[in-house]
Amino acid sequence: MAAGRKPIAAEHMYCLGNIRHRRHPAAGWREPKPMKPSLAFAFALPLSIPALALPAAAQTTIDSAGLTIAATPAVASDYLFRGISQTRNRPAIQLTLDAQHESGFYAGAFASNVTFPGSNARQELDLLAGYRLAIGNFGLDLGGVWYTYPGYDKPDGSYAYNYAEAVAKGSYTLDPVKFVGTAAWSPDFYFESGSAVYLEGGADVTLPLGFTLSGRYGHQWIDRNPRYGAPDYANWSVAVSREVLAGVLLSVGYYDTDLSKNDCFAGTKYCDARALVMLSRPF
Repeated sequence: MAAGRKPIAAEHMYCLGNIRHRRHPAAGWREPKPMKPSLAFAFALPLSIPALALPAAAQTTIDSAGLTIAATPAVASDYLFRGISQTRNRPAIQLTLDAQHESGFYAGAFASNVTFPGSNARQELDLLAGYRLAIGNFGLDLGGVWYTYPGYDKPDGSYAYNYAEAVAKGSYTLDPVKFVGTAAWSPDFYFESGSAVYLEGGADVTLPLGFTLSGRYGHQWIDRNPRYGAPDYANWSVAVSREVLAGVLLSVGYYDTDLSKNDCFAGTKYCDARALVMLSRPF
């Protein structure tokens, strides 16, 4: 996830992302690599795919503790974080966990395989916590995410992958449309690339026969672009989702960025337009 990673995966599917670097063999500079995204289905299956509301039957309630718990495993044709592949255009297996108290406070986690050129990072684990509030047709989610990469060995003189983000999400429902917005800020983004801001807006439209049409448009700003490996960029998506069988959700979407191949981490294809297919099953 994570600029070039996370948005998950999908959005409840939920999500977010970033990028990594390695020593360029010819120029002696560090070439960033796409990293993560995503975060939790309860926070975002990677902020990349449309958010699907979890059916009540897919949640477990512990009345004595005032807790509602949900687990959502998923398989996807790629792991996109804000439009950028975190798996080098390969499939991903993901899991999102979310536990929310009746007071509105919640905690969760998101896990996925990742693959970055010149790096031994093979998994991403995001930890999140925050507070959710609903007033009439308005919804608010204020939280924080800590993006980590267990097992990654940082070479001497390199930069850290782990980073934190503060995230605010808002929604307004005017049937059959749900308007959504996200604002995220990191004091020191992926690969120690400095302050970073991400803004995203969109809508989910309920269609006949159980289909949901979702659209998103976002923009990522990064303080130290050369270190990150790409300039500030925009990303967008259009996706259709539906429950297909026994609680299994299918999402098919088109995702793209305005980054050219030359601007995408020293000539990679991780920022190209693509179709993404995801199957998930909330429990």
